[in-house]
Amino acid sequence: MRPGTQASRGGAGSRAAGEERALTSVAAGDRFEGEEPVDIPRLWHVTLSVSGKEAPLPEVRRALEQLAHDHPFFLTSRYAVDHAEIRYWEEARDLHDAAAVALRLWGEHRQTAGLPPWEIVGLEVIDRATYHQRIAEGYGPPPASPVGVHPF
Repeated sequence: MRPGTQASRGGAGSRAAGEERALTSVAAGDRFEGEEPVDIPRLWHVTLSVSGKEAPLPEVRRALEQLAHDHPFFLTSRYAVDHAEIRYWEEARDLHDAAAVALRLWGEHRQTAGLPPWEIVGLEVIDRATYHQRIAEGYGPPPASPVGVHPF
């Protein structure tokens, strides 16, 4: 190995004793050398879980029905007085974009749909192939039927 090679790669020899290594990440959309760029949108199955202070069931239902009306690709939601789960398909270039849209969904529609002031407590975003593989193997979420807004 040439002198300095290990240091330029961030190896253990590039830090003083006790010095922590800086973490780096790959930005959304970054590609490896030689990899073809793929900007074709794909379908992502999103499950968004929210919860918070109790709200009257009829108001929660009405708000979720309005959200379903406002948001295309909406499949189904289940709700109770203090939590809800929303499942839908999102069209996006990659997982980063689909997750970003999902994380904004509740807040952006809170006023217009009259959603309760709950916080997002869970998010799952999987591609279409993974969703269908889980269903076929019997361990994924049941298909969203009937479509619509339903109590837990």
